[in-house]
Amino acid sequence: MTELSPIPLEDLHQRFERDGYVFPYQAMPADEALSYRTEVETLLAERPDAIEYARGHANLVFPAIDRLSRDERIIDAASAILGSDVLLWGAGLVPKPPQSDRFISWHQDLTYWGLDGTDEVAVWMSLGEVTPENGCMRFLPGSHCDGIKPHRDTFNAANSLSRGQVVDAVVDESQAVDVVLGPGQLSLHDGRLFHASGPNKTDRWRVGLVIQYIAPSMKQVVAKEDYAQLVRGADVHKHFKMLPRPRVNYDSACLEAREKVMTARNDAYFQGAEQRPVGASVFVNRA
Repeated sequence: MTELSPIPLEDLHQRFERDGYVFPYQAMPADEALSYRTEVETLLAERPDAIEYARGHANLVFPAIDRLSRDERIIDAASAILGSDVLLWGAGLVPKPPQSDRFISWHQDLTYWGLDGTDEVAVWMSLGEVTPENGCMRFLPGSHCDGIKPHRDTFNAANSLSRGQVVDAVVDESQAVDVVLGPGQLSLHDGRLFHASGPNKTDRWRVGLVIQYIAPSMKQVVAKEDYAQLVRGADVHKHFKMLPRPRVNYDSACLEAREKVMTARNDAYFQGAEQRPVGASVFVNRA
């Protein structure tokens, strides 16, 4: 396996525009990322429903995830793409169990989000080693350049996407790039980029955190309302309702806010779908 050298901050924007992605970017030392992993593993072991809270809007549930999603070193990378004003639109852990057959089909993130533009970046932070063997993401270079394509819903039980959606386009697997990351490294990708991930065939969990940042100029045009948090600069547009930060794990005010976010987002995520969850179940990209 070829080791990739971390990419300088000043090179992120050019590479992102050209390829639709950039990696690896070293956001923090490996030992610091691994300490977060230990903290996350402790949280997940405390109660049986913790993993579901962790997967969707975990920044509203756990102060540790709130801190990570607001880490200035991570926001520096997002700001290199989006500019000086940045909103946090959502954050969730993406743990893939050992010896799991779960996968993510080829898709584009922005297809179902209901946002009116493309000023968004998905940041995937590794809290351990991420390799093809344990189900790393795969990117199709340049696939962001031709807009959003139609998708087909499959509702495949092994597909971790809530609709099991598959982009209705020819994907040349031989051109795909494996997103290999070490602890504390990031990948950043465009919401129009074709990406997927395979199963975890190892005996250890693959653990990462995906964070969606958007420019304040973006607007929700499908759901009746949407929510975000200002993490850098200013928001002169006021298109999103602001959210509280958790003071403790399972902060009651933040859990109430999380339910509102998920209920509102489902109106966009599942528009036109033959199936949709009941209540406030969240559409989660678990790549």
